[in-house]
Amino acid sequence: MAKVVVGLSGGVDSSVAAYLLKEQGHEVIAMFMKNWHDKSVTISDECPWIDDSNDAMLVADSLGIPFQTIDLSDEYKKRIVDYMFAEYEAGRTPNPDVLCNREIKFDVFLKAAVQLGADYVATGHYCQKMEIETPIGKQYQLIAGHDDNKDQSYFLCQVTQQQLAKALFPIGHLTKPEVREIANKIGLTNANKKDSQGLCFIGKVRLPEFLQQQLKPKKGLIYEIDNGSEIYTNFDYLKNLNIESKEDLITLSTPIKYSPENGKKVGEHGGAHYYTIGQRRGLNVGGKAEGLFIIATDTVENAIYVGMSENHNGLQRRGLFIPNEDIHWIREDFVLNNNEHIDYLLRIRYRQPLVKATLYKEPEGLFIIFEEPIKAIAAGQFAAWYLDNELIGSGVIS
Repeated sequence: MAKVVVGLSGGVDSSVAAYLLKEQGHEVIAMFMKNWHDKSVTISDECPWIDDSNDAMLVADSLGIPFQTIDLSDEYKKRIVDYMFAEYEAGRTPNPDVLCNREIKFDVFLKAAVQLGADYVATGHYCQKMEIETPIGKQYQLIAGHDDNKDQSYFLCQVTQQQLAKALFPIGHLTKPEVREIANKIGLTNANKKDSQGLCFIGKVRLPEFLQQQLKPKKGLIYEIDNGSEIYTNFDYLKNLNIESKEDLITLSTPIKYSPENGKKVGEHGGAHYYTIGQRRGLNVGGKAEGLFIIATDTVENAIYVGMSENHNGLQRRGLFIPNEDIHWIREDFVLNNNEHIDYLLRIRYRQPLVKATLYKEPEGLFIIFEEPIKAIAAGQFAAWYLDNELIGSGVIS
């Protein structure tokens, strides 16, 4: 049997993961990650990590396994929080949960566990790991969780083969109701605790207030773009364009560039860096037949562009681009070479239904063209591609 360090968050998922590992005969150590105590930036009025730490300690005591806390707050600030501020300031939309897994749980935390002599680290993620022999040797597969409603493979889309080799996902084959049933059966105090919301291992985050603590308000204008604007003259043509050249790839993956002349002023905002494409709340513009959605932000000119209704042309995109330095392959035997293309299923955000897309590898990077237009693609998001239920690779959208 192996020595396993479990990232015990205080929630029911990681608690049941620890229980199952112990039942399997492993030597289990519980470790709680403290990721935040910077008083200069307030996450929320509440202090959920203290309650979570206490819950984790009670679970460890109930299971009869050693418990300790590890302070990763310095690394978390450098690798996650500073990254968030920089991305929003640049007008991009980061996903800190993906980075938390790559940079904290399966890097800093994993290294700390290995120093304790651990063979593996385990988490309460709803995903699965398998091994397969390939022409380049053994490869680890990252498989979607059995529970379609809770599958969290997307959040691990940036992990490496080396990280997967040391990872265990004990509850990936279970559904959430089954996990809670196990927790109730063994009498865990957190069996019916609500799922955590917000940043990885921190808790609730009111994003606008959070960003305003580092990114200063800057008044700007909101422009509405009419759905029938001449800027969309070729929209139907592009929507149905077949790929025949590299120029087609570039055309379909390049977002529309808006200017104030394309629309009309409908309001003011406090800073373009506080907003993201697809956002509806927080605009404070009324009197419209349907809701306004952000279709573009310009942090250089400090302008926001909006369109009326969720079916607005400005929200629709056929493609995206990922530069070479931001392409990541989990399955190293699947790496695309230049001038190759392949069909995959793809999503750009957690719980988004998988859609059909074709990946085209060119010398400068990866072009991804969707079979049908999808909504609200934002720079900074992670695109993740799947073969059936296996996550093959991912990349940061340019």
